[in-house]
Amino acid sequence: MPAPEIHSTTSPTSIAATCALYNLTPAEFAQLHARAVAAKATAYCPYSHFHVGCVLLTAGGEYIPGANVENASYPVTTCAERVAFGRAITSGHRGFKAVAVATDISPPASPCGMCRQCIREFCELSMPVVMFDGSGGYSVMRLEELLPMSFGPEALGVPSVA
Repeated sequence: MPAPEIHSTTSPTSIAATCALYNLTPAEFAQLHARAVAAKATAYCPYSHFHVGCVLLTAGGEYIPGANVENASYPVTTCAERVAFGRAITSGHRGFKAVAVATDISPPASPCGMCRQCIREFCELSMPVVMFDGSGGYSVMRLEELLPMSFGPEALGVPSVA
């Protein structure tokens, strides 16, 4: 699969096209960007120094942030996406409209495999995942592109919570 196209967060044309394609408003896109970057600033990453912020846009229009939380015992580290989903689910949120992730590197970083599976648990395969870099660029892919042939709740005979 080819790398996703990188767009500019300062291009009204790119943002309008993204919003039309992924059923977002320009205001929602702006909030996803601003809040993912703000969440990134709260990351606890004294070992890797790799700051990651995530924000979920719920179907009801709320924004739920998360940031990576590292641990000296590396496997205990929790990624920003899983922090955000943990907050959202335990607060009673179901149904999401978009996931946004912000990092400081360029090109934009995608969620890791474990986080892709976490997103799959709670979102439709058509979910847009917006990835912001530290240079004003962004890419968007649908979950089904990030996690082809995914394994979800329905494979175990349980209806999807999405």
